[in-house]
Amino acid sequence: MKRLIMAQVRQHFARPHVEDLPLEIIRQMQRLKNVVRPGMSVAITAGSRGINGIAAILRTVVKTLRDMGAEPFIVSAMGSHGGGTVAGQEAVLRHLGITSDAVGAPLRITSKAVEAGVTESGHILYVDAEAAMADAILVVNRIKPHTAFRSLLASGLFKMLTVGLGKVPGATQVHRLGPSGMYKAMSEMGRLAIKRLPVIGGLAIVENGYEETAHIECMLPEEMEERERKLLEMAVSLLPCLPVRELDLLIVEEMGKNYSGTGMDTNVIGRWKAKGLPEPDYPRLKRIVVLNLSDTSGGNANGIGLADFTTQKLVKKIDWKTTLTNVRTTGFWDRAFCPPFLANDREAIAWALESLKLPPEVPISAVRIRNTLHLEELWLTPMALKAATNCEQIGTFRPLEYNEEGDLLPAG
Repeated sequence: MKRLIMAQVRQHFARPHVEDLPLEIIRQMQRLKNVVRPGMSVAITAGSRGINGIAAILRTVVKTLRDMGAEPFIVSAMGSHGGGTVAGQEAVLRHLGITSDAVGAPLRITSKAVEAGVTESGHILYVDAEAAMADAILVVNRIKPHTAFRSLLASGLFKMLTVGLGKVPGATQVHRLGPSGMYKAMSEMGRLAIKRLPVIGGLAIVENGYEETAHIECMLPEEMEERERKLLEMAVSLLPCLPVRELDLLIVEEMGKNYSGTGMDTNVIGRWKAKGLPEPDYPRLKRIVVLNLSDTSGGNANGIGLADFTTQKLVKKIDWKTTLTNVRTTGFWDRAFCPPFLANDREAIAWALESLKLPPEVPISAVRIRNTLHLEELWLTPMALKAATNCEQIGTFRPLEYNEEGDLLPAG
């Protein structure tokens, strides 16, 4: 078996960031002071994504609305994540640190969605039953490229309005349209949501490559579509990526819903596995090994099918009911096909290397990452480092180290 040696490398990304986040949120939300009335109940959306400092962000939003005289509460807006059940959604939010104590407001979690209208194309607008009863809805979400389609709108406020708040039926309806139809449906349904629902605005978050808040902006309903498109351009420019365009092997220590809706960000690994959508030109990865599933993911292993090899410990963590509920909703079944799973990390990596069928004298181009969200520090073989750009070597080359069970030891 080929022996991998790797050195730690630090990538350099653009790093715009908000200096005083609570103060900026308060400043931005002053745009809502003319529409917030004393005693008004305001439903604030909370999704399943691992947004940095989301509990603190929501706490500031809650306090600001309460200072305006409103009565805010949190609703779950995560489509089918958490298995679509109340307990599952509560567990996802709890893993993200979103509790009533943490945000200073009650959580009203339901699995029920009600119909709020039909678009000209015949798409039904579903909305969380608790949010539907509120006097007002404030949409809070991060803007970032989607993992299933590329268009002028992606993961953001419109997606939260149509897929997140739509619960299982809303998410299922949109995802069944496939990559080519999702954008049009989200646009139509988002406009209908703004027209039919008591949406008072949206708080959009953009993160930099270090998972810091690069920009936060409160926008009025009539501004949301245009401003979201502009912020998506910013998000794309700040998206973290691998420092190489082609690799023999990518080792991902952990996947999970807290890192990406597909467990591993398709924009990072260069694999879509979505019928009707061509695979990206870059990066080109011959093999991907994923070693573990995050506890925060709650057993949801959507995206495991993007890997070529995995481990028994990851498979043992999979809650197939939760995973398949999510996958059935998205319609991207290939992303749930389980790859071969080996006894431990050492064997999974060894099988991946052997499957490449490279002669012994040919050097391996390989990268090791913690996950697809945190890419500022990673580990490269000499061949990969030679081709890498925009990064610096900060460690010496060392062989991969394993414990007695054959699992990778933490990298330095």
